[in-house]
Amino acid sequence: MPFTERFWYNPAFVCTTKNEAVITVKQIIQTEHAPQAIGPYSQAVKAGGLVFASGQIPTDPQTGQFVSGGIEEQTEQVLKNLAAVLEAAGSGLDRVVKTTVFLLDMQEFAAMNGVYGRFFKVEPPARATVQAARLPRDARVEIEAIALAS
Repeated sequence: MPFTERFWYNPAFVCTTKNEAVITVKQIIQTEHAPQAIGPYSQAVKAGGLVFASGQIPTDPQTGQFVSGGIEEQTEQVLKNLAAVLEAAGSGLDRVVKTTVFLLDMQEFAAMNGVYGRFFKVEPPARATVQAARLPRDARVEIEAIALAS
C-alpha cells in the first residue's frame, strides 16, 4: 500500500492509519488551587491523552508561603498541590502513571514514603526518587507527575 494511502496528516493529529488518531494538541492547565508557577513554565500541560504536571513544592496556594513543619508536612502539601493541578486538568491522583520525587536529603526517604503511601494506596504509579543538591525555594521535596487525561 502506498504511503499516502496508509498514513494521513492533520496538524492536530498524528495518525498511523485512518482508524488510529492520537491528538497532539497542547492544552495549558492553570488553577488557583495550587501555587502559581515561579518561572516560565505551566502548572501542567495536557497532550496526547496524558497530563504532564510540573514539579510541585510545599507552598500553600492561599498564602504563597511554605507550610510549617518537616518532610512529612511538606510532602503532604506537595501532594495536595499536585492533586489540585491534576483535578484542574480533569484527571486525579488515581490516574497517575509515573512520578518523580526529588528529595533534598535521601535520609528523609522513609518519612516521605510514609506520607506518599497515604495518597497512593491502590495501584501506585511507577516512581523514581532522586536526591537533589538544591530544590526551588529550598524545599525539602518536589514531586512531578504524568497522569492519564480524562
